[in-house]
Amino acid sequence: MTAARSWLFIPGDSEKKLGKADATGADALIVDLEDSVAPAHKAEARIMVLAFLKAHTPGQRSAQLYVRINPLDEGALEDLAAVMPGMPDGIMLPKIFGAGCVERLSHYLDAFEAAGGIARGATRIIPVATETPRAALTLAGFSERRLPRLSAMTWGAEDLSTALGATTNLGSDGQWSLVYQITRASVLLAAKAAGVAAIDTLYADFRDDAGLRASCRVGAAEGFDGRIAIHPAQVSAINACFTPSDDDIAHAMRVIAAFDATPDAGTVGLDGIMLDIPHLKQAQAVIAKHATFVRRSSGSG
Repeated sequence: MTAARSWLFIPGDSEKKLGKADATGADALIVDLEDSVAPAHKAEARIMVLAFLKAHTPGQRSAQLYVRINPLDEGALEDLAAVMPGMPDGIMLPKIFGAGCVERLSHYLDAFEAAGGIARGATRIIPVATETPRAALTLAGFSERRLPRLSAMTWGAEDLSTALGATTNLGSDGQWSLVYQITRASVLLAAKAAGVAAIDTLYADFRDDAGLRASCRVGAAEGFDGRIAIHPAQVSAINACFTPSDDDIAHAMRVIAAFDATPDAGTVGLDGIMLDIPHLKQAQAVIAKHATFVRRSSGSG
């Protein structure tokens, strides 16, 4: 699965927003059947989402297409029955209780893929891994189970706040309070331990471009691979911040050149700093990430 920086939510019952989705520049679209769709509109949204998927057939998509379904015991099967004929690239699963929920969804997808003539395992899964207290306490399970469909992990603060009975998820400084800092860090660790991408949660104020960029730069430096967007206006900032900068690339090339100059050395000096093999691997990863997004922007990948 191609790497993605920006993951834009699109309400599944909004013909207007679905119609504009292709022009957003997002690497991945998450067409929503859960929280952004009122219960009375769920059936209509399923029809609209299937039509959207069929209008964007695999191999002809400019962005990855995921569908956020309803929780496993609250309409998930109805959602899957409706949208799987459209062959989404993946399913986002909300309000889980742990890695076992991903296993359960995977079994459902086995059946839907077999019935629809879809290659087994083609449909990937991204769980919103922290919307219940139980899930937040069991994140290590994602690296302890075999979950071949798992493609990334993300987290959310709003539903967890509700479950905890909290009145806010922010501290007096406007940043995440301690519980949510721990939860966010735990998702980053769990995703990397499982060998999948870590996607940071949304930035609520879509009008605050400077704040979004500052927050994204922090997330990218910490190791997050991308971020959820709730408005098309956020996409360009997210893409920019999760793409290696010119300075990042120049430094990475200098690190690689330093090691190339002394191929038998395990450590090298650069600008008065000793570097070892983990620094080389990090530099190589920066160059590889840059190449991925250059190919995408040129239309060749």
